[in-house]
Amino acid sequence: MSDLSTPTSKEPIILDFADNRLLPALFGEHDRHLSRIEQQMGVSLTPRGNRVAVAGRPEQRDAARHVLRSLYNRLERGEPVEVGDVDGAIRLAGAPSAKGAPGGESLSDLPMVRTRKRNIAPRSATQAQYLSELQKHELVFGIGPAGTGKTYMAVAVAVAMKLSGQVDRIILSRPAVEAGERLGFLPGDMREKIDPYLRPLYDALYDMLPGEQVVKLLESGEIEVAPLAFMRGRTLSNAIVILDEAQNTSPVQMKMLLTRLGENSRMVVTGDLSQIDLPIGVPSGLRDALSILDGVEGISVVRFGDADVVRHPLVTRIVKAYGARDRDLGLDAHGGGRKR
Repeated sequence: MSDLSTPTSKEPIILDFADNRLLPALFGEHDRHLSRIEQQMGVSLTPRGNRVAVAGRPEQRDAARHVLRSLYNRLERGEPVEVGDVDGAIRLAGAPSAKGAPGGESLSDLPMVRTRKRNIAPRSATQAQYLSELQKHELVFGIGPAGTGKTYMAVAVAVAMKLSGQVDRIILSRPAVEAGERLGFLPGDMREKIDPYLRPLYDALYDMLPGEQVVKLLESGEIEVAPLAFMRGRTLSNAIVILDEAQNTSPVQMKMLLTRLGENSRMVVTGDLSQIDLPIGVPSGLRDALSILDGVEGISVVRFGDADVVRHPLVTRIVKAYGARDRDLGLDAHGGGRKR
């Protein structure tokens, strides 16, 4: 791909793409990817043959060129381009680069996690930072609102580490706390009772590994999905441990889990301090841990914000609306009110 023109402030940029076979995937069905870039970036894109004219204000035009180049590079590597990838490229184009300069990072320059079913690339600058921290530190906290990919990216890294032989086991855990509802009696054996709480973790596994392999690894114990209460008294060695929904742990539970870390093990703790479902008066173990462990060597805390939401764009607007309401009321930015 090359830029055929050096435009003035009002002239469009003309982008030339060498491989015509990649253009249907780049443009999207009925040019929906181009339309999405136009709508979100305030530019006009005109495809003609293997060229695209990009018109708009200079900064928007340059950012759109950056997005198209990133997506085209992804296709050249044999990776698909989906709507989420387009949104991610747009998000990254508007983010500060690693050097602090405007212009953002390219999808092709960011780390990628390779699993059996798909390769997973970060879709925000914070996700890229998160992936880097997961590789470097033995204990990482991923804190932020729903839809930012905290747990999904952590499971992806865990699967990649298991496939490469870096760890022998993956242990996925959540506290079994009801989200404001009273579920009452649940039928079935222990696994059937706790599965509803752990379903998001299963969903992530099946998105990254063939179904039969997930079943085999679960049966062999190489992947273990268990409620937090089952972790007491264990030493977790040669494993990567992920605790999801950590805002719903008590301080005692959090300390219990953190002290399970054994030789050649890593731990990832994810949570959203604006969605605490503990009974009133019970402090959050996640909030407690973040305060106590602040500055401890070997521990990294990555904080996601509203701009990092990678679900449907409406989810981003919903999260921002709730955040604005909390700020107007003077509530804690991460705790949604009561400091528990």
